[in-house]
Amino acid sequence: LGWKFYDADDYHPPENKKKMAEGIPLNDEDRIPWLCALHDILKREDESRQDAILACSALKKMYRCVLISGASAIESSKPEQPGENPALKILFVHLDGPMDIIAGRLEKRRGHFMPPELLKSQFDTLEPPSAPENFITVSLEKSLPEIVLEIESALLQG
Repeated sequence: LGWKFYDADDYHPPENKKKMAEGIPLNDEDRIPWLCALHDILKREDESRQDAILACSALKKMYRCVLISGASAIESSKPEQPGENPALKILFVHLDGPMDIIAGRLEKRRGHFMPPELLKSQFDTLEPPSAPENFITVSLEKSLPEIVLEIESALLQG
């Protein structure tokens, strides 16, 4: 697609990486500042009229809302002014697959701070996207070329 690519893991603060490396799952308090920083990256790209891809485990609906709207998504006491922080248009791609397949892939990964033992905590936290969220679900049991084609088709269809 020729779009910029961002891996959200590259933007975790050292405290989050240390916590995960020690086998401690992240909580909302750990993730929200990280997600706000990712929103800022996506907003910058949008303001520059650049399309971008962000690989991110946005496990909860609230996390996806933060990616779309930034901190205003969690600041319920502060009403948002019209036009103050327009929401980003994001297509979420939910890569869905059984835990054993994902666990097998994690076991092959080297040099990453998140140990495979944290996978269950991610499944426990997962809130799969649902309407009215803008998303597609793609099976991880397909081949990589099939996955890419399905995502590209969804993007081209708008």
